[in-house]
Amino acid sequence: MNIGELSKRTGLSTSRIRFYEQSGLLPAAQRGLNGYRSYPREMVQMLELVVMAQKVGFSLEDIRALLPRGLQGWDHDGVVATLRQKLADIKAMEKQLQTSKRQVQALLADIEARPDDMDCQDNARRVLTHVLAQQSASLPSAFAAQEKMGRLMRAGRKQRANGAGS
Repeated sequence: MNIGELSKRTGLSTSRIRFYEQSGLLPAAQRGLNGYRSYPREMVQMLELVVMAQKVGFSLEDIRALLPRGLQGWDHDGVVATLRQKLADIKAMEKQLQTSKRQVQALLADIEARPDDMDCQDNARRVLTHVLAQQSASLPSAFAAQEKMGRLMRAGRKQRANGAGS
């Protein structure tokens, strides 16, 4: 099939298909005597895989590393490991987004809790003071946890040096 037909079947522009080919995501198309590109039917599936992988957050470099030169030769273990890592990354992003959402909701509630007799400038100062107080309140606990970890690591090194850890 030519690039125009491949474009219609996949919904991708011809320039995007050429880009994927030039980027090494797709094998180079065969050229007919007329110089036109000719693609095998399996190229539709390859392009659908590339688009789906991009939609779920894989970079072109990730896709290039995973995608075989044809639909044969999949590195099963590599694909499974990469997909599991992507799931872990998505879960971490979801957790971070939930944290960010709670922080924005709290900030919005704090801003909207402006007393009726307070102007916007004074409310902004009140909110900023509140935010800064919350940040400085969390710093000591973070520093305390870091210091505790340091003490535990030093104690472990000391035990190993004294032979108590062996």
